[in-house]
Amino acid sequence: MPPRTQQSLSGFIASEPALSFTRAGDARFYARIGQENYQRENDGSFTNVNTLVQYRRAAEESYSKFQMSDWFLAERYVKTYTDADGIKRSEFVAKKLGHDAARTDYAVVRDRNGGTS
Repeated sequence: MPPRTQQSLSGFIASEPALSFTRAGDARFYARIGQENYQRENDGSFTNVNTLVQYRRAAEESYSKFQMSDWFLAERYVKTYTDADGIKRSEFVAKKLGHDAARTDYAVVRDRNGGTS
């Protein structure tokens, strides 16, 4: 049986993350994100800004752990919807979100049983 695969996304947090709540009371993490690409900016960098969202408990965890300029890796899907003005929009919904180990210094805290906390 082949392994289950999902779309992935890597980039950096390009705005201060925000935490809000849906009408149903679910937490929603929101941040503008950037990716290095081939569009040269005035400062000489190459970026493309998009958005990334995450919901429920994962949204609250991400909000407590991410800040502007953090590099990340995300497993995600694309959600398409029509906004209040009738404009069709898409957003990247992160199912899993973590710091990019190749670009981030951090420590892993393990519990006594070997799991992470």
